[in-house]
Amino acid sequence: MSLLDSSTPRVATTAPPASPPATSSDPRETMRRLPRLLQLPATLFTGKALPEQRSPGWTTGFHLVTATVSLVLGTLVSVLAYTLGHGLLLPVGWAVTLHGMRNLRMMVYHQCSHRNMYRRRRVDRAIGHAISSVLIIQNFQRYSREHVRDHHAAQHMTLKDPTVQAFLVSLQMHPGMTRRQMWRRLLLKLVSPRFHFSFAVSRVRSFWSESARSERRSALLLYGTTVTATVLTGTWQALLVVWFVPLFPLFQVSNTLRLCVKHTFPVPGTAIRHGRPYFSSLTNAIFIGDALPSPDLPLARRAGAWARWTLRLVFLHAPSRYLVLTGDTVVHDFHHRYPAAPQWADYIFARQQDIDSGHQGWPPYHEVWGLIPAISHVFDSLASADAEEFDVKRLKAVSKRELFAAFDD
Repeated sequence: MSLLDSSTPRVATTAPPASPPATSSDPRETMRRLPRLLQLPATLFTGKALPEQRSPGWTTGFHLVTATVSLVLGTLVSVLAYTLGHGLLLPVGWAVTLHGMRNLRMMVYHQCSHRNMYRRRRVDRAIGHAISSVLIIQNFQRYSREHVRDHHAAQHMTLKDPTVQAFLVSLQMHPGMTRRQMWRRLLLKLVSPRFHFSFAVSRVRSFWSESARSERRSALLLYGTTVTATVLTGTWQALLVVWFVPLFPLFQVSNTLRLCVKHTFPVPGTAIRHGRPYFSSLTNAIFIGDALPSPDLPLARRAGAWARWTLRLVFLHAPSRYLVLTGDTVVHDFHHRYPAAPQWADYIFARQQDIDSGHQGWPPYHEVWGLIPAISHVFDSLASADAEEFDVKRLKAVSKRELFAAFDD
């Protein structure tokens, strides 16, 4: 499907579990035909568990360790690639580094802001301070306060919400624009040096503003020592290539694409702006993958279908999952239903268990398959949103948040 395709993205509602028909259109259900050994990898890749599927028993420590290891390993691979002049290996190092960065930011840092990582305030705060110092993102104290107050409370998806401000200010999108116009603007932003420079400056400013002494000292010590050492040894070019490429432009591309699938805008004229039905309608799960080709196709067509399925898996879905929709971001809807859930570390399976038990007191879950359809779905909601309600000119009157901070996810 073309990025600018005007077709309607497929949004599914997940009902309580039942025996799926043999010809189910649910991509994950079609994967039941894969060998049993591949069922867990299929779940981790797509982000969707099968009904009653057993969890591997992830813990908070598992996510912290794997994200940190990914960051370190990716950096080492990049150093090796740069040293050996191996251009093909360098993108691999960048990808692994970026994956670690995004998991630290989108899972660990996020849960720490809710005091839900280890559920010990000092421990969660210390981890949050360390991550913000390394990644140069909005300082932990301010992010935690604004995220809980303006993104999870009654201000969710209003002008006070940082997500809304990022669309209106950073991406310069507004109600009334067409999906095609929004896609063009997004793609131009992603390759714009000016956009990335502004984004980088905003990150430094939002980190420094109100940051704790420990955050500032850690950042100054880490980056001051590293930059000084590389300048004195003449290896500063390696530092730029190995670390700052994934830290700034690649991180910001991932950040921006992730922003575009986080939440849909309220339907104009919605009278009730509170309660579980309303808030659940603003967040979808974003699953990754395609349905397996039908085994009933003629041999030649089946071979072609499998070739297409494999190419999309490798060049579209795998990068989307590994570099953009990392960790628990595929099931962000579960987090907004249960922001303080202690079982967040088992995110994919926790969501499915909630479905299996009838999602007590909540409406059915919703899902969109594929990063591109998910972005189009959000763009469609913004296109039809209330222009007066989401008028960027009203921002200064309703929010004291500096516009540069609207870049943060």
